[in-house]
Amino acid sequence: MTLFVHEVHHIHGKAEEEFEAAYREEWMPKLAEDAEARLLWYCHHAHGSGPAYHVVTVTAVRDGAAWERLSQRVADGDLANWAARVDTLRHGLAAKIVVPVPWSPLQEVDLEEVPVDGREHELSLYMEDTGWPHDNRLGDYIELAGRAYAPLLDQSGFLRMEAAFRPAFGTHRRAEQILMQKILDHDRLATLLTTEVPAERRAPGTWMHDALDVRDKWESRLLRTTAWSPWW
Repeated sequence: MTLFVHEVHHIHGKAEEEFEAAYREEWMPKLAEDAEARLLWYCHHAHGSGPAYHVVTVTAVRDGAAWERLSQRVADGDLANWAARVDTLRHGLAAKIVVPVPWSPLQEVDLEEVPVDGREHELSLYMEDTGWPHDNRLGDYIELAGRAYAPLLDQSGFLRMEAAFRPAFGTHRRAEQILMQKILDHDRLATLLTTEVPAERRAPGTWMHDALDVRDKWESRLLRTTAWSPWW
């Protein structure tokens, strides 16, 4: 099973470019030395949408054994000096290991197909939603999101579900779901931010209404990929 290391980095403002270079020029090519892990996403919080100088990275790791070897490289192996230097460039780090929920479009990653050369491309925006269900009812939340929410995106032309994750056992708070959704229509995003949700979209039988049975605590982050992010 592919594991995904999700990290939120709070970077020193003056070190923003140095931190990004450390991931682009060292972390990404170092992982490319074997077929056990790859950096997938490198994203900034879009300006005006959250805390300043926050970066979200997602690294795919082939399986649990590969994660153990990677963690040893970071702790006291060939990546230890890199990790120590990167720590001096940030105020803090929040990390968790996540796995796909059953209905996630992303399940396994062909690591050898992930770009590792820093090739540049257009920028993309993602809406990353994280939700916490009532009374730790994660199974009910995942099932409802897969049945009632994810199909809406296929018809919307606004968002595309790229991945849906839950924390791996023992690595983070258990009852949490993370959705990585690529924004396809930026004009629709502006409408979302500047208008109220119509009453008919909050009526019984809609996602906005029925989801309240399982959760009413969630947050959205707007993430902007870099021009070199392997996935965008």
